[in-house]
Amino acid sequence: MTHRTETNPMAAGHVPAAGASPVPGASPAADRPSVARRVALATALAAAAGASLYGLGVLLAPRRPRPVAPVQFGLIDGRRLDVASLHGQVVLVNFWATSCAVCVAEMPELVRLYRDLHGRGLEIVAVAMPYDRPDHVLDFAARGALPFPVALDPMGEAVRALGPVAGTPTTLLVDGQGLERRRWEGRPDFGRLRREIDALLPQVRSGSGQATPAA
Repeated sequence: MTHRTETNPMAAGHVPAAGASPVPGASPAADRPSVARRVALATALAAAAGASLYGLGVLLAPRRPRPVAPVQFGLIDGRRLDVASLHGQVVLVNFWATSCAVCVAEMPELVRLYRDLHGRGLEIVAVAMPYDRPDHVLDFAARGALPFPVALDPMGEAVRALGPVAGTPTTLLVDGQGLERRRWEGRPDFGRLRREIDALLPQVRSGSGQATPAA
């Protein structure tokens, strides 16, 4: 069950459902407890019902591997991470939202992948959707102790460059040559995803993948 979203909810006349991220300008005081409650509820649902509750997403494979567009990710710590600096590494780009229960439930799987395979050349970048409030994203990343780069995309630059992103989660698998190999809409089959990453890692060349300080 993929969480369908609009890139610009205000322009589309989108009214967030209960538990969804509020639109910019909403009163933070009235909303303050919602982040922890939403995360706790989604995590409890996933633990109780298992991953099968959400089913698996749709695997989209391009006819041939295609180069990813140049883009810089604005990380939550203020640094900029250029996708070109990740050349030589296998990269997962995960578009997600704090209001997306599937995204929240799959984060522990992404953390396990990162901890198991980062030393062999895997990088993961979690890109929050443009409508997600930065304070919600920072709170979630801190509570979850996410070990990989987390980016904000308030202007939708990454969504446009690496799209289409029809809903969340959307996950791209990029090889060491900067070519998109796979795209999932919805929750990936993590067993298959791990096997595909394993197959790509031997091709990886050494690369720095270092973020640069913000100007």
